[in-house]
Parts: sequence; structure tokens; C-alpha cells
Amino acid sequence: MSAATRTEDLQALKDVARRMRVRIIEMTTASASGHPTTSLSSVEIVTALHFSRLRWDPQDAAMPDRDRFVISKGHGVPVLYAAYAEAGAIPDEELKTLRQTGSRLQGHPDPVRLPFTEAATGSLGQGLSIAMGMALAARMDGASWRTYCLMGDGEIQEGQVWEAAMSAPKFGLDNLCGIVDHNRIQQTSSVDEILHTLNPISDKWRAFGWHVIECDGHDLTQVLAALDEAAATPGVPSVIVARTVKGKGVSFMEDDLQFHGKAATDEQAVKAIEEILSA
Repeated sequence: MSAATRTEDLQALKDVARRMRVRIIEMTTASASGHPTTSLSSVEIVTALHFSRLRWDPQDAAMPDRDRFVISKGHGVPVLYAAYAEAGAIPDEELKTLRQTGSRLQGHPDPVRLPFTEAATGSLGQGLSIAMGMALAARMDGASWRTYCLMGDGEIQEGQVWEAAMSAPKFGLDNLCGIVDHNRIQQTSSVDEILHTLNPISDKWRAFGWHVIECDGHDLTQVLAALDEAAATPGVPSVIVARTVKGKGVSFMEDDLQFHGKAATDEQAVKAIEEILSA
């Protein structure tokens, strides 16, 4: 976001996050599909980046020196669409076209029809490799922009993630920042039940040579500080392990597996929005 529109005001960022949560509920309910809970868990991360730290221009998707953001957990893309609408990059009413035939707002990001998205993701586990390539390109071009990659904790069970994890430190890509949305739940069960050896996640990244930062992923102050620490760490890539709650902000969705790929009903959406606005 341009320097003229980004903010350091914590309350303003909290207000943005609240409005984004409402949009996520509204758009997934309108489409009667989508992944509301994994979108809700990453709201503060996307808010901190797109409204405070990320260098981008909502009116110029091709700005050459923009920072790159890859949402590797592509099914969580409603949170990104909510950020675009909040920033004025897309009209609010377009959100109601989520997942409709012909819409730019598909269930996974489509960089051809919506150029603000940097990469087509959704086949899980590929985003970090794409982001590493972008960071390497910036290094080779002598460019100053940074690359951020948001991953799910269940997603990092994919082997390609660890190929990128091994490679990025070799190239000294301190312009690359991975962010793990550590909400502990994946499609059918908890991450621990599916593959208990994934934990401790932070130690895995340290073993590959990354600078690891842990934070509460819903505390904007901590998320902003983590992003700043990553940007100030020289010589190696950084990864932020952000502890989050799946479905954060809606009591009957939090940690509930049934809402992984299921939208709220109209009645549930009314209740969800009331909760979000009263928080």
C-alpha cells in the first residue's frame, strides 16, 4: 500500500480486521461455499501486511517495486479478497460473485483475471517455492522489494515446502518471509492427529537455517513486531509462526471442523456478524 494510505494506528487496523471478518462471512454465505474458518484465522496477518507493512498500490497491480504476497493456502483466499475490497482495489459488491462462473473471485486465487494476486495457488505446498523464486529474482535484479508467503500449518506437511525451506537459506534470502498460520486444524482433523511429527514446527524451520519468530497471530502489535523483526534480520530468510484460532471471531465456528469448507447459513451469518461487530 502506498505510504499515503498505510497506517500505524492500532485501532484503525483493528477496525479494518473487523470489517474484513464481516466481508468473509458475507461473501462465503452469498456463494454458499468456500472456506470461512481458514480465512478468519489469518485476518490479522493479512491486515498487518496489506494495511501497514506491505508496499503495494490498490490502484496499480503492476507497480514494479511492490512487495509480493503469495497466499500458499489458496483456499483461504477470501481473506485476501476482503483486503482488496477494504483497500478499494475491487468493488465491495464484487465479493458477492465469489466462486460464481465467470467471476474473477474464484475459490483459489487467479492471477490472470485478478492481477493483484501474485500466483495461482491451491494445490497445497507450492507457494513457498514460488515465493522463493520471486525473492531470488529480486536479489538477482538488485531490487528492494520483499516477498511474503502465507502458509497453513496442515499445508506444510507437503514435501515441496521443505525443499524450499532447505534452499532459501543457501541463497541467503533475507528478503523472503514465510508466515505459518498455525491454527492447529486441517480439513478432517487436528494437525497433530494427522501428522504428529510436524511439531515442534519452529524447531523444524530452525534446523533448516531460518530465523524463527513466534507470535500470537491475532495480536496486531505482535504481528507487526514480528514482521519488523523479519525485515531487520540480515543474511537468512525469516519465518513467523503465528498461533491462531481457526474461525477466530465467530464462537460457533472456532475450532469446528464442519466449517472448514462450509459456509454459514443465512441465519448463522446474521449471528456471526453480530458477534464480530460486538467484539
